[in-house]
Amino acid sequence: MKVQAAYNKWASTYDAVNNKTRDLEGTALHQLLAPLSFATVLEIGCGTGKNTSWLATRAIEVTAVDFSAAMLEAARAKVSNHNVAFQQADITAEWSFVTSPVNLITCSLILEHISDLDFVFQQASRALRPGGFFYVGELHPFKQYQGSQARFETATEIIKIDAFIHHASDYMAAAKSSGLECVEFRELFDDEDRTTTPRILALLFQKRS
Repeated sequence: MKVQAAYNKWASTYDAVNNKTRDLEGTALHQLLAPLSFATVLEIGCGTGKNTSWLATRAIEVTAVDFSAAMLEAARAKVSNHNVAFQQADITAEWSFVTSPVNLITCSLILEHISDLDFVFQQASRALRPGGFFYVGELHPFKQYQGSQARFETATEIIKIDAFIHHASDYMAAAKSSGLECVEFRELFDDEDRTTTPRILALLFQKRS
């Protein structure tokens, strides 16, 4: 199913069902960003606001962006922080919703749905202040090799959301071509069992100049 339609349909149950990928990515985001200081944040793929409130407690201003109107409606109902502004946008088009550079951009569980990584990384680099950070948390490509992708169940069917496989080297190449340097590369495993396939690939890039 196409991305926007799928997430609109998923929004009403997204928080209610068990989702190891969603929850472990949240852990990854906290681990990589807790040591950092940031005043302004652009949260790409805010969904129902699973990370938004935590970011808002750390920042002066958060702009939370999603492609799905239904996901944003759920996030607005959940997130009460007064320093958060929600914005519906398609990040595969020019990021006209960015009005001034930010200290941190987070991108959670959406790049598997986007074919052109280079465009997203270029837009992110332009939206960052020098020294700013770009966090990426994604379903690990090793999981994708085994057939995993974003999906959810309704009463009558299992809906798979359109997805693309990006290798770890693809993220590195997109970052390098956009003037971003990888400063953290982390793989997270279910129950911290490193004998299994990692579930989450978490990357932190920095704009040096």
